[in-house]
Amino acid sequence: MGDPKFHRKQYETPRHPWEAERIKEEKELMRKYGLKNKREIWKAKSILRSFRAQARSLQARLRYGDKQAEREYKQLMGKLNRLGILPEDASIDDVLSLTVEDILNRRLQTIVYMKGLARTPRQARQFVVHGHIAIGERKVTIPGYLVKREEEELITYNPYSPLSDEDHPMRPTNVESSAPQLQEGGEEVSAAPEVSGNE
Repeated sequence: MGDPKFHRKQYETPRHPWEAERIKEEKELMRKYGLKNKREIWKAKSILRSFRAQARSLQARLRYGDKQAEREYKQLMGKLNRLGILPEDASIDDVLSLTVEDILNRRLQTIVYMKGLARTPRQARQFVVHGHIAIGERKVTIPGYLVKREEEELITYNPYSPLSDEDHPMRPTNVESSAPQLQEGGEEVSAAPEVSGNE
């Protein structure tokens, strides 16, 4: 079972370390989502793998009218709906067709950028890690936190952060924050300047 003081690894590493296609795909995802390292992609893939494995298991059991499988199916779909990954009327096939980007799109870092609270995905990460972002009244400093559907509208600047001042120079302007889009081509995004918490 292991010592509870020590964290277990939350992801599986690739079976083969040198696969050109996978390495290229991971580099593009890192640039597009402003990720720190490939472990964040592997964590997302592990979450996705868990959902899909559960869906495949349920798919077989539901054919035989297993009542426990029906309960587990409702729980799985409810969880995916609460996380904003799938809509309410989704099916098992929708779970099996999910991609790693569906998981990455629900990370707090990504949503902060998409809501126009930061100029780039990397700046969004910096804001989260430095404690400038809150969900409701709760400060969250984990960029990989999976945002629930009901929490999405509550994401804003931490009221105790200097960024809560509308005139702060690091805040995006109205023109910059209008409908930001993640770069599909994986273009390099320059890192944002450091933001001091004492400003």
